[in-house]
Amino acid sequence: MTNMTVALVTGGSRGIGAAIARRLAAAGTDVAFTYQRDDTAAAAVAADITALGRRALAIRADSADAAQIGSAVDRAARELGRLDILVNNAGIFPAKPYAEFELAEIDRALNIHARAPFVAGQAALAHLGDGGRIISIGSNLTDRALFGGLALYNLSKSALNGYTKALARELGPRGITVNLVQPGPTDTEMNPAAGDHAPTQRAFNALGRFGAPEDVAELVAFLAGPSGRTMTGAIITVDGGTNA
Repeated sequence: MTNMTVALVTGGSRGIGAAIARRLAAAGTDVAFTYQRDDTAAAAVAADITALGRRALAIRADSADAAQIGSAVDRAARELGRLDILVNNAGIFPAKPYAEFELAEIDRALNIHARAPFVAGQAALAHLGDGGRIISIGSNLTDRALFGGLALYNLSKSALNGYTKALARELGPRGITVNLVQPGPTDTEMNPAAGDHAPTQRAFNALGRFGAPEDVAELVAFLAGPSGRTMTGAIITVDGGTNA
């Protein structure tokens, strides 16, 4: 990456998104990121980015709101001068018995996991040039549902698989790569390594442990950097062998 590279990471104030924002900044990228409500966490990530010598832009936006996400993409490009990398990371984890989901919950999950990446990608096309990157964060659970209660989560996250392959084919002539990273058990606020469900997840994991957000961030940085220039349409799982 050059010092002129600019990225937008959705859901970048915590967990995997925050690790991605910091790692891209460490690689010489100016980073804008969205967050929903935690101003303190967003300010901390922005401070880390600036401490690395890069420009930071925290944008409050709800990924369930298509207009807010489209505006966030345009604002990032406008205020930072360009856009080279879009990372669709924002996510939620709706998990409970299938029969208990209400329509509003279904809509929210689909809006965040499927519609937001689509809308963000559309908005980004006005700014991405040759060599631009679109990277989405999915889930290993879409390939192997390890326990019950995942119907809505897997439905919404699985959309990224088809989206990635189709968009990679469509944008290839423009030199834009499109890839999907599928994390497995990762120690975050949403899925802590000390949580109630952690022992079950470790039992399926070939390495017997949770990954760190930085593990996912390293792969995203590779895909966003010069070495990832010929990778597109790829679905890469980082799950400690959970799906092996």
